[in-house]
Amino acid sequence: MAKQIQAIRGMNDCLPEQSPAWQKVEETLRQVMSGYGYSEMRMPIVEQTPLFKRAIGEVTDVVEKEMYTFNDRNDESLTLRPEGTAGCVRACIEHGLIYNQERRVWYTGPMFRYERPQKGRYRQFHQFGVEVFGLNGPDIDAELILLTHRLWRLFGIADHVTLQLNTLGQSSERAAYRDALIAFLEQHQDQLDEDSRRRMYSNPLRVLDSKDERVQALLADAPRLMEYLGEESRAHFEGLKSLLEAAGIAYEVNERLVRGLDYYNLTVFEWVTTSLGAQGTVCGGGRYDGLVEQLGGQATPAVGFAMGMERLVLLLETLELNKDVRPAVDVYLAMVGEGTEVAGFMLAERLRDALPSLRLMNHCGGGNFKKQLKRADKSGASIALILGESEVQNGEVTIKYLRGQAEQVTVKVDEAIALLADKGE
Repeated sequence: MAKQIQAIRGMNDCLPEQSPAWQKVEETLRQVMSGYGYSEMRMPIVEQTPLFKRAIGEVTDVVEKEMYTFNDRNDESLTLRPEGTAGCVRACIEHGLIYNQERRVWYTGPMFRYERPQKGRYRQFHQFGVEVFGLNGPDIDAELILLTHRLWRLFGIADHVTLQLNTLGQSSERAAYRDALIAFLEQHQDQLDEDSRRRMYSNPLRVLDSKDERVQALLADAPRLMEYLGEESRAHFEGLKSLLEAAGIAYEVNERLVRGLDYYNLTVFEWVTTSLGAQGTVCGGGRYDGLVEQLGGQATPAVGFAMGMERLVLLLETLELNKDVRPAVDVYLAMVGEGTEVAGFMLAERLRDALPSLRLMNHCGGGNFKKQLKRADKSGASIALILGESEVQNGEVTIKYLRGQAEQVTVKVDEAIALLADKGE
């Protein structure tokens, strides 16, 4: 017997029993994005490696440790995308979508990072992302946060997530703060963990995000970025907070929130939960006004966010909020007796013509009536349609309700179609 081949570690299959929960989430996302007037984009999962090095920053965990990078047959360095923003910006520049114009887009698909797999974090994971170009006020920042809050309400998790906000100011303000932070860290090098010492000169703001408790205690006395912000940066942040307060969106200001990628400026935000243990961030984003120019386009204000789909589905599962997910099959058609197979296939196609949203499974493979009903129940269908010789002869079909206490009835086919339509099947 040949050796069994298994999935790559950290790259998981989504099985048929799991896909309805994913489909429900995806349908809700599409509905909300359409309601806000955003358009879908689809980008390749492989890009030239320099795109991510320039966009994300070479001194980041993503670029240093986590990217899946390889040389193709032309010896060109390519990378499986570790996030979506860089590829979206590249596509918008390449196709002239954002030059002197506003653009609001969304995308979803697989991303790849070589991390230690754990619950809610995988090496192939799926993200839903939103990007807006050409708008520089706090109003669009607020819209994205309102949009995500609407999603949480629709998913039923609004009481289980908390909004954290911060501002990173502009690059010149961060440069002055960076110098002050380095000077502070230099005085306490012996109290820093290895990662913080490594980042102290190359990316000191990331030290603020350290998970080391001793470093976090030390940072209580560190300089504050807020003290280095100019009037415009402060006004942008205050404007955002005012809009959120007017909309009734609660938030916490977290001055150590810096996000993991280098391209952010001004607004950064995260929606976090305590319901998933260590994997607490459900959604994160912010402004990245310099990235378009950094990747070869004209200077363009931009803001966006991304959420991990696996983590969102896991949260819904943990909170038992996906119990009402519709099964893959609504109706199962069983056929018993001579001449019923052909009549059954014809009936099935007639039902699909009349009720395009009906999810109807035809029994195939033969078997007695008891076996067919067992398959009907296993399919998750709420109704079994039974076609026997007498039903075929009389132009009828028997409706058997598999869930609940309703009585079985035999009716004309036209009446069956009406009944199925009335039940929303």
